[in-house]
Amino acid sequence: MPKRTTIVIQDDTYSKLVQESIQRFGNARAISKVIDTMVKENKDAKKQAEKDIVRLLHSKKVAKVTQKELEWDRHEMSKSFENR
Repeated sequence: MPKRTTIVIQDDTYSKLVQESIQRFGNARAISKVIDTMVKENKDAKKQAEKDIVRLLHSKKVAKVTQKELEWDRHEMSKSFENR
């Protein structure tokens, strides 16, 4: 069952929501639908990303890296970040 709430947003965010409402639903009065849809889409995308990560972690690995090589690579990456 839908619930009512009040949110405080910046003017530019409101303008984008109005534009999205007009584009998706043909009027500026469907901001609640836009927000609800965007939240659901974000939640679904997050679930899919989590599934993809788990699949990658459990998939067959195509490269072999020794512990020493991994430590060297991490050290080199750290140096490059520190030098920025």
